[in-house]
Amino acid sequence: MIEATPNTLSAALAARQLDLPADQVELLEAYCQRLWSWNERLNLTRHTDYDKFVDRDLVDVLALEPFVEPGDRVLDVGSGGGVPGVPLAIVRPDLQVELCESVGKRARALTAIVAESDLEIPTHHARAEELLADHAYDVLVVRAVAPLEKLLRWLSPCWNSFARLLAIKGPAWVEERRAARERGLFQGLQLRKLASYPLAGADSESVILEIRPED
Repeated sequence: MIEATPNTLSAALAARQLDLPADQVELLEAYCQRLWSWNERLNLTRHTDYDKFVDRDLVDVLALEPFVEPGDRVLDVGSGGGVPGVPLAIVRPDLQVELCESVGKRARALTAIVAESDLEIPTHHARAEELLADHAYDVLVVRAVAPLEKLLRWLSPCWNSFARLLAIKGPAWVEERRAARERGLFQGLQLRKLASYPLAGADSESVILEIRPED
């Protein structure tokens, strides 16, 4: 017998033995509903039910958040539909999270989604490199934006504006690291794998990588 897809976030969380405060669940549900509504007009996510949201989005955020220090100012680079930045801001209200999206129509949709979800998360329509010319952050977070080689090229002039990059990556990260090293893009930088966890629905894993200047 095929089990029905949970029709609430609470049910999807309970099925995975995950527990969040009720106020956070309410905010996450509101965000999902606004995101999915906008997704009918603009392709922002493929994760359009609570099962997929928990397995593919929230699990990433919950793996990431222990590595962000209390009170950190965080920039979500290439935020798209708002993951990981929006859920991170909800589950870690102590953080100062901002969103950065370079594609105009996505940035406008993201601004509307945040406002309609009654969240106060600044959203910037800009490339990260442009934003970092005038703003400083403790942490940059990134997921599904570009291979490490491209990310490091884009951010190479900007390391005086942030302290650490936290990247959510799939199993291709090892090859991406090799390609970036061959091009000398890790010069003066150090990379650590902070965490790994199963990738839902696949025989592989996701990882949290930290890249920062060498001590």
